[in-house]
Amino acid sequence: MVRHFLDIHRLDAADLRAILDDAHARKRARKGWPQGRADADAPGKDRVLAMIFEKNSTRTRFSFDAAIRQLGGDSIIATASDMQLGRGEPVEDTARVLSRMVDAVMIRANDHEDVERFARVSTVPVVNGLTDRSHPCQILADLMTIEEHRGPIEGKTIAWIGDGNNVCHSFMHAAPKFGFHLHVACPAEYHPDLRDLEKGGAHVHLTSDPREAVKGADVVVTDTWVSMGDQDYEARLAAFEPYSVDEALMAEAADDAVFLHCLPAHRGEEVTDAVIDGPQSLIWAEAENRLHAQKAVLAWCFEAF
Repeated sequence: MVRHFLDIHRLDAADLRAILDDAHARKRARKGWPQGRADADAPGKDRVLAMIFEKNSTRTRFSFDAAIRQLGGDSIIATASDMQLGRGEPVEDTARVLSRMVDAVMIRANDHEDVERFARVSTVPVVNGLTDRSHPCQILADLMTIEEHRGPIEGKTIAWIGDGNNVCHSFMHAAPKFGFHLHVACPAEYHPDLRDLEKGGAHVHLTSDPREAVKGADVVVTDTWVSMGDQDYEARLAAFEPYSVDEALMAEAADDAVFLHCLPAHRGEEVTDAVIDGPQSLIWAEAENRLHAQKAVLAWCFEAF
C-alpha cells in the first residue's frame, strides 16, 4: 500500500502520533546544525520529491524544499501553468507520468478532488500541501508548536476564531485523533463544512460567539478572513469584524494561552499587532515547524518508521 498523506481524518491516531513524535525528534537532533546538512538517517536519500503549485506559496514551498533536502533527497518544483496540467491534461495522466519519474509528489491545489484523483492512480506517495478543503500539514506544525511550548496536546482546548475554512476543517479532523477540544467561533454564513464538523464529533463545539469559544482556552488560532479565490471581500470584512483577535479577546483565554496564525496575516483585520507581535504569539516557531512536521510526513511516506 502506498502511504498517501491527504487528510488527517484518514490516518490512524497511532500513525499521526508517530509522525508528530518523529518531527520532535528530528528537530531536536538537528540543533545547531546548518540547514543544508542531511539528517543522520537520511530516509530521503536518492529520492526526488515533485512539488506542484496551483496557488502561490512561501512557507509551503520553502519548507517542503528544505525538508526533502534535509532528508537527503532532492526536489523538482513546477507551477500548474508550467505543466501540461495547466493546459487541460487529465490529472490522472499527470499522476501516471510523474509516478515513473519521482518518488513522491506534494500538491498545493485549488480543488481537493484533484488531489484525490491524483492519489487514486499514483504509485508513489502523494502529500496534500493545501487544498480548498483541508491543510493537514499546517495542523501538524501547529500541534508540534503547542507541544513544544505547553506540553502534550491531549486534553487541551484550542479556540478557532474566524472563517470555517480549510485550516479549520483540518483542526476538526485532528481533534478526536489527538484528544483535544476544539471551540470554533464563526459567523453563521461562514460556518465550516458540516461533513468536516461531523468528523470532529464530540471534540468540537461550534458557536457564533468568539468570547464563548476563547473562554479558558489554552490556544487561540485565527486565519485570514479572505482566502485565495474568495470573491466576497467586502461582505467578509463586515461579517468578521467582531471576530478580530485583540488583547481583550486574548484576556478571556487561560493566563498562559498562546496565539497561532498560519500566515500570511492581515494585521488590523483578523488580528491586531499587539497580539501577533506580543509575548503570547508563537507564529515564528509555528512557521519554522512546517519544515520539521513535513519532514516527518515525508519520512512516514517513505516508510522510515
